Amino acid sequence: MINNFENEFFGIGIQNGKTPKNLGVLWRSAQNLGASFIFTIGNRYAKQACDTHNAVKSMPYFHYENFDDFLKNLPKGARIVGVELTDEAEDLETFHHPRRCVYLLGAEDHGLSNQAIEKSHFLVKFKSQLSLNVSVAGSIVMYDRGIDKPRV
Repeated sequence: MINNFENEFFGIGIQNGKTPKNLGVLWRSAQNLGASFIFTIGNRYAKQACDTHNAVKSMPYFHYENFDDFLKNLPKGARIVGVELTDEAEDLETFHHPRRCVYLLGAEDHGLSNQAIEKSHFLVKFKSQLSLNVSVAGSIVMYDRGIDKPRV
């Protein structure tokens, strides 16, 4: 019998994204880098010219009104990996990605909410001279997941 909790998947999304254009770029990267689904918390997605593959129609897209709504609908067995520049965050370069997880990015101007940081099972960060665009940050995290490293 197949144990569904051994299957790997990941989703990626943004909490209270400020710039809709970033969503289109992130969705395009998500589709190309193997995401199972995409999501937003707070602000809604609108079709963007930069989503040239129309990923939002090609893969499951979920919208959650607020963080509590997101938590209630988290896939069974999935871990939340918050992407945030904090002292507590693990370095992405040595991070072992969970088999089943959602990557959560914060707004371009405010980052993740305190509630999202507290509820994340893991926090990750990576080295960068200056701040990066949220869609670029998400793409780097997804690319790193594709590198052959042990899973937890």
